[in-house]
Amino acid sequence: MASIQACLFDLDGVLVDTAKYHYLAWKRLAEELGFVFTEQDNERLKGVSRTASLEILLEIGGIKLDDAAKQELAERKNNWYVESITSMDETEILPGALEFLKECRSNGLKVALGSASKNAMLILNNTGLTPYFDAIIDGTKTAAAKPDPEVFVLGAKEVGVPTENCVVFEDAEAGIEAAVRAGMRSVGIGSPDTLSRANLVVPSLQQMSVSRLAEL
Repeated sequence: MASIQACLFDLDGVLVDTAKYHYLAWKRLAEELGFVFTEQDNERLKGVSRTASLEILLEIGGIKLDDAAKQELAERKNNWYVESITSMDETEILPGALEFLKECRSNGLKVALGSASKNAMLILNNTGLTPYFDAIIDGTKTAAAKPDPEVFVLGAKEVGVPTENCVVFEDAEAGIEAAVRAGMRSVGIGSPDTLSRANLVVPSLQQMSVSRLAEL
């Protein structure tokens, strides 16, 4: 089996805990539109682009709108979200994430970000994580949302590593599916029930080490 030469990380829910801010912003939007948006509903939005997330939200609420109205709502939600993450700092880095990034780099592995977020740079800069990445592919550089593999294929290309030598770290089903489609191995962060297609599932990056990559 091809050896691992690059680690590609999703951002929300893998390296930092921004998922709660997304949920609160979508919940607020749903309330303004007159319906309830639950944490269970929010599971459907994991790893999904902003536009696709809004479509799911409107479907849950049984609301049909034209494109201009949808654009306005998506921007309103994003403004609330950006307000929340502007005050983020290194305390929002998830347990084990920084240590594992450092270990990957000290072992000569390439490190890339593969995130649907258009606010990835703001988050990385606020949490001090930017210097640990050799490549950053975010929502401003991609056209297709996960489970399309574009974000990870671009990341592999930018660090100069073949896809079969890459491993993806993801907390969303759509992200694991994107890794599979890209021909990469994957580590699911979360529950084996929802991330069954991953090669390995761990509760957090606290349980990961470079030596464990051999299990893939």
